[in-house]
Amino acid sequence: MVSSDQRRRQLAREKFERQQQRREEARRRTRRLTVIIASSVAVVAVIGAGAYVSLGDDDSKSSADAAASADPSASPSPTETESKAPEPAMKIDKKATYSMSLRTSQGDIGITMDAAKTPHTTNSFKALADKGYFDDTKCHRLTTEGIFVLQCGDPKGDGTGGPGYTIPDENLTALGKAGTDGSVTYPAGTVAMANTGQPSTGGSQFFLVYKDTKLPPSYTPFGTMDDAGLKAVKKVAEAGVTGGAGDGAPKKSVTVEKATVDKA
Repeated sequence: MVSSDQRRRQLAREKFERQQQRREEARRRTRRLTVIIASSVAVVAVIGAGAYVSLGDDDSKSSADAAASADPSASPSPTETESKAPEPAMKIDKKATYSMSLRTSQGDIGITMDAAKTPHTTNSFKALADKGYFDDTKCHRLTTEGIFVLQCGDPKGDGTGGPGYTIPDENLTALGKAGTDGSVTYPAGTVAMANTGQPSTGGSQFFLVYKDTKLPPSYTPFGTMDDAGLKAVKKVAEAGVTGGAGDGAPKKSVTVEKATVDKA
């Protein structure tokens, strides 16, 4: 017999996974659009410079417009159009512990990261933080029903942005074996990578778990919040979601004013 509370959690997990899958579908549609545009440019180049002047403007634009109008969601984003970029060169000490400090509009959040277990993730966050990538970005998503997370790390602030590269999944067995429902518990205080729902598609987006949450073991757990940080996130969650829904932009806006990653 499944209780109503268990059913709500299951529905919330399924919604979370569908949203991640939609991001991956949008990414694939955009890649197809890019191929169409590239093919149009290549044909124009073969025809010749004179033909390029007369055709390049109208024909290539109409091809792109036709593809885009077929699906309004197929609009490019940094993650989608730059997905071929390599991840940052490995520069961290894999045997060390690193700390990430987020100075936010709702309080400071300290995060301990274990480079030995998540070297690619730790290295990527340090490289991004060192160049100010996270500074002045908003935490765009709060969930308060079924799963309990605050999601950050998107420079666009709408859930579609990223650094232009992806990193491999890591440390996926850290939270134990999945139960019969296919999920494990991400304890309150856990910091994990968001992804598109497909393996090794993490970029810069991450989520802060403020209450024990059941999810599939497919999101890299790479850090743990300090007590002050967890308290700050809980206060954001208590204020709820804009419009009163259980999933959306937090009513109490959270801006990451400054992010730093240093060896502990």
